[in-house]
Amino acid sequence: MKIISWNVNGIRAVLKKGFLDFINDTDPDIICLQETKASPEQVELTLDNYPYKFWNSAEKKGYSGTAIFSKIKPINVINDLDIEKHDKEGRVICFELKNYYLITVYTPNSKRDLSRLNYREKEWDVDFLNYLKQLEKNKPIIFCGDLNVAHTEIDLKNPKTNKRNAGFTNEERTGFENYISAGFLDTFRMFNQEPGHYTWWSYMFNSRAKNVGWRIDYFCVSQTIKNKIKKSIILPEIMGSDHAPILIELDE
Repeated sequence: MKIISWNVNGIRAVLKKGFLDFINDTDPDIICLQETKASPEQVELTLDNYPYKFWNSAEKKGYSGTAIFSKIKPINVINDLDIEKHDKEGRVICFELKNYYLITVYTPNSKRDLSRLNYREKEWDVDFLNYLKQLEKNKPIIFCGDLNVAHTEIDLKNPKTNKRNAGFTNEERTGFENYISAGFLDTFRMFNQEPGHYTWWSYMFNSRAKNVGWRIDYFCVSQTIKNKIKKSIILPEIMGSDHAPILIELDE
């Protein structure tokens, strides 16, 4: 089974930048998207190979949002965490498969002035981890998406100058470390321990061409399915967003 995750930074924009060609060429079984910035009625999308399409759009127009498009029929699909303060921004879809829960998530950004850091650290990260642990009691989990954090210093080009910047604060990194401590695995690091592999680049300063980036998009899985993961890679050559798509292959 092949799964793609991609923060598209607006699905209507990426559809004009080769999205369908990329999907046709890569031919994943399931596509998980973050930051769709649209509701389904605003999007003209012909993906005939993916009959199962699910959206979770934010109440605020043109903001946040997630989607899953699949060739495989799910057992069940549930949006959000069922916690009101988190559930207005379209950030989570849980897609139940026979052997796994697949969750796509767009983690709240702490903002440049860190005005959402307290919410992120003390509320979102805590509640999302609890949500994962509850689900994991039933079957193993794959969660993917833009987690808006670079876990360690090798996950961004300039760690020293970003210590108090959103995405690399100690609070956010601890939030990610808590997923690891709870037994979830960062699948990319199962195969690749090298620096210089990033999933997001600023649009400023020609950052992408210089590969001055951050790795903030992840596929994480339950420890129990570690041996089923065959591949976990970044596709930095695929343009269309300020994020690169990421891809995982695993046994069904």
